[in-house]
Amino acid sequence: MTAAADVRARREQLVLDHFHDEVAQQWDDVLSTFPHPRYEIVPTQTVHDGGAAVRGYYDETRRAFPDQRHEMIALRHADDAVITEFYLLGTHLGPLGPVPATGASFKVRMTAYFVFRGDDELVCERIYFDQLSFLRQLLGGIDLKSFGGVLLLLKVLRGFGKMSRAPKDIIPDGDEETVAGPTVRRDG
Repeated sequence: MTAAADVRARREQLVLDHFHDEVAQQWDDVLSTFPHPRYEIVPTQTVHDGGAAVRGYYDETRRAFPDQRHEMIALRHADDAVITEFYLLGTHLGPLGPVPATGASFKVRMTAYFVFRGDDELVCERIYFDQLSFLRQLLGGIDLKSFGGVLLLLKVLRGFGKMSRAPKDIIPDGDEETVAGPTVRRDG
């Protein structure tokens, strides 16, 4: 195996282990894939930087979607990244911040860039997805023929409205800013 192929194989295994441990909710194992945990959620302009912030992200998303899981579509390599395409699946069974549970299931296609510094140092996971597809599926589970369903719809829309007005984090335009160090500190 060439040196480049060896690096690709190690990176790919790290990413696959990361995905596996997320589904198993083995947070210590997921966090151990990073020297400094960092998630950049591009559609929501949210950065979770540092161990405490990333654990908070896991807690919030698994409270909302306790059965969250992935179906891998494709995995590709770049000079400084492993690029994954996958479906994120789950059921909205708990609150997502100010958004109450809708009970709806979802299957949203996503892309995540696992950005590396050097051969093996995972710097961040940068996630892209279509928010409208996600929102449409969550709203699709609401029974609009009942008063309770209409009331839930209003609460969900109000919750998403609150989330849209929340301050936005800065996601660097180039990986050199992410690699150089955190641009946003959320956990002190």
